Amino acid sequence: MKKQGILNAQLSGYIAALGHKDTFLVGDAGMPIPKGIPIVDLALTAGVPTFIQAMDAVLEETCVEGYTIAEEIVENNPALLGYIREKLQGCEEEMISHVDLKERTKDVRFAIRTGEFTPYPNIILRAGVAF
Repeated sequence: MKKQGILNAQLSGYIAALGHKDTFLVGDAGMPIPKGIPIVDLALTAGVPTFIQAMDAVLEETCVEGYTIAEEIVENNPALLGYIREKLQGCEEEMISHVDLKERTKDVRFAIRTGEFTPYPNIILRAGVAF
């Protein structure tokens, strides 16, 4: 049995199966996920786990080369934007409208649902290579 890292077997398996350039979503409790996209539902209650807790765990086990976020985060959640930019320094950033972000979720390999309820805590991550 694993002692550390991501213990959720479903999420651990999805991360292990990522290939270079594959995308996946880390989203809030209300983010609509298109039918057919596998969901790792981590939400327990409002705010548990937070987006940041989920991202920290995911980033410990995943190489990320780029990400896409909603441009609305700039005005509506600047603190979270600062966290994202700090954690993903050196990664390619793309900002699109929240409507377009929701449309783009149709192409992700899987989605992680958190208990987050703050504005625009949704990100599509693009897997990189670890060497």
